[in-house]
Amino acid sequence: MQSFRIDLWEEGEYTYKQSYGFKPFLMAFLHDEDDEKRKCIMVAPGGGYCMCAPHEGELVGMEFYKKGLNAFVLIYTTDITFSEPLKKQPLNDIARAVRLIRKNADEYNVSPDKLVICGFSAAGHLCATLATHFDDAPDSNPKYSDISARPDAVILGYPVITAGDFTHGSSIEALLGKNPSQEELDYFSLEKNVTENTPPCFIWQTLNDTLVPVENSYLFAKALKEKGINYAQYVFPFGDHGLSVASPEQFFGWNGGQYAMEQLNLILPHVKDNTLVNVSDRRRNELMEQFFPEKKPEPPKMDGAFKKPEGNPFADIAMWPELAYIWMSRII
Repeated sequence: MQSFRIDLWEEGEYTYKQSYGFKPFLMAFLHDEDDEKRKCIMVAPGGGYCMCAPHEGELVGMEFYKKGLNAFVLIYTTDITFSEPLKKQPLNDIARAVRLIRKNADEYNVSPDKLVICGFSAAGHLCATLATHFDDAPDSNPKYSDISARPDAVILGYPVITAGDFTHGSSIEALLGKNPSQEELDYFSLEKNVTENTPPCFIWQTLNDTLVPVENSYLFAKALKEKGINYAQYVFPFGDHGLSVASPEQFFGWNGGQYAMEQLNLILPHVKDNTLVNVSDRRRNELMEQFFPEKKPEPPKMDGAFKKPEGNPFADIAMWPELAYIWMSRII
């Protein structure tokens, strides 16, 4: 396997104010045994538009790599300080990533017309934003300006979809700030923006998700159906938010993909040293309590079936990558 980093933006292109030295990038995981042009998947980890959660990136990409796809993990712009609304920066990041992969399809041994994007939670919102607004993210760099940012298929895991009722408030606040206009809320309520050109979508969520209500998935599925878009939807009866691939490997000591934390790790020293820019004392104190607590929290306890790696109470949810792969094989 070839694995390497790809920076998304060239010198002078990336101007997000609160980056603290971070620049969005892709991690590539490519088959190197032959020159076969493969389908590919680009995975965007969730994290409330505040961070990128490692367990929702590389673990997922590897599930599809093992099925023969070339895989990429997108580490896009987030803001845990809530000091500079992200607006369209994450959309621009993911659109550039799609174009970059297509431009270099021969080098990466991928089929440019068989590119799937996959996102979880807030990154589900990001992927659904690209699926509905791909024409709204033009690229001024002539290398990419003529390349389509429309994905060929989309996988959404427990996605944030709406900015209205049933939304995940802090994700929308990180994206749009405390006082977004109704126009912005409507634009980022993605169930209102599905068109006949929205790509096919695979959606999964759990019924009792206590962080992002399952109604988000229902709203998007309904909109897809009304526009005649091919979609699959799975709602599992048990399991809370953030389950990713729900594999024993995930639950028992996996700690890979730490590159996903790069932007957060660049910000945390500024939290500790009180050198954040334009961040309220209240938010800084919240971050201190979260990341530098005076008393270290107790490690989570595994009970029941979690005591043994072969026991997995979420075995049904762990089937979703296979279900998505079967669906994808029919679509592209």
